[in-house]
Amino acid sequence: MNFKTKYFAALMPAVLAFSPAGATRMPIDTPREMPLTLAQVWQKVETNSRAVQIKQLKIESSAEAIKDAKAERLPDLDISGEYARVSNMPVFENGLFHTPSQFPVLHNTYTVAAGAYFNIYNGNKVNLGIDASKTENRIAGEQKKQTVSETKLHAAAYYLDMERSLIFKQLLLQDIAAQEKQLAQIRTLQKNGVILKSDVLRAELKLSRQKLSLVQLDNDLAIANQKLNILIGLPDEQRIDPVEVLKTDSGQTATYQDYLADAGSNAYQIKISEQETELKKLQLRNIRANVAPKIGLFADYKYSYPQILFYPYSANLFGLGFAGVTASFDISSFYHNKHKAKEAKLEVESQEIEHAQTADVIRQQVNEAFLRYKEALNRVEVSKTNVKQATENRRIVNNTYFNQLSLITDLLDADNQLLQTKFDLAAAQIAAQLQYFQLQNVTGKL
Repeated sequence: MNFKTKYFAALMPAVLAFSPAGATRMPIDTPREMPLTLAQVWQKVETNSRAVQIKQLKIESSAEAIKDAKAERLPDLDISGEYARVSNMPVFENGLFHTPSQFPVLHNTYTVAAGAYFNIYNGNKVNLGIDASKTENRIAGEQKKQTVSETKLHAAAYYLDMERSLIFKQLLLQDIAAQEKQLAQIRTLQKNGVILKSDVLRAELKLSRQKLSLVQLDNDLAIANQKLNILIGLPDEQRIDPVEVLKTDSGQTATYQDYLADAGSNAYQIKISEQETELKKLQLRNIRANVAPKIGLFADYKYSYPQILFYPYSANLFGLGFAGVTASFDISSFYHNKHKAKEAKLEVESQEIEHAQTADVIRQQVNEAFLRYKEALNRVEVSKTNVKQATENRRIVNNTYFNQLSLITDLLDADNQLLQTKFDLAAAQIAAQLQYFQLQNVTGKL
């Protein structure tokens, strides 16, 4: 396994942690490249991401639910009409088994009525319903922010993956150019009988492998490009040119306690958990309100023909209205509501435990992300030192080889080590940047 294969095997798990699987190669005929900074990519994420759009619709839906809950404060109005066919009315003056006399009736009746009811008190259930709808709206808002943050992290992973591929490609092209010059020198030595043919073959084999690696890098770039296009709402064939300058010292002055404090006040999961706990408490209060009297104002008025409500009857149109205060109390709610209230109370206690558990998870995630970020920064510094050492080692081995003091394997190994350290440095810088974004995501500041 050569250095390129080893590198990709080591890097892929870190990239796949933020990247959903599945992408196809881009067509060969693509439009002109679109230069984009990471900030511009994130702006497109907030506008075009389907996941974010779904969360936005949920916010709008919950906002309508608040309006609907407030509408419960308005009086209930209704209007009705009725037509009926009245049957004959026999009067059994001599008992059921004797022929009755027929009482004269009007066989058609018509009624038009209107009514109103205005709630005065029902255990404060209307206000509790409004507060519950507002809480659900706040939860939807925090869920959208969380989705935006996570989608930004995915976009950053794809963007940095493209930037890594471009850096690798540039390093590989430079190495290929240097290897071609070196191969020309080796061929000259072979023609002069200084070295064996096997040295030329080994150098040519290495060069062919390097050129094959370019194909793999182009494919990696195309795959990451399409994934990013899908995420930010661009056509699959649109080529993106990452122009962001890597910054591996972002937030270096912040301490673990600073990040922990930020997470405590800004982490989306904690805010969502807080609102879900509040929602459970409102549901408990709403259930307890079932054991409360209901008081309201009512008014009813109707026109009817004929008048057969009161005796004596009249074959004329008449109007009749009622207005007043109504009160009721459901006695059965004392035993029907008992177990519902206990169930709701247990759900509140369960949600409070889940909230504490969420805080524990966030604290652990902040600690892990912080340590990994520091580790990534340290790896960058070590990689810089390795590049310097590999450069010097390659210079020494190059001089000794062409002075017939070392073997071709030593020279090729030195070349591989130098290119590998350059790859490692670029990968470490990419990983440090991505780990910083992960830390920002966990603390709710991405």
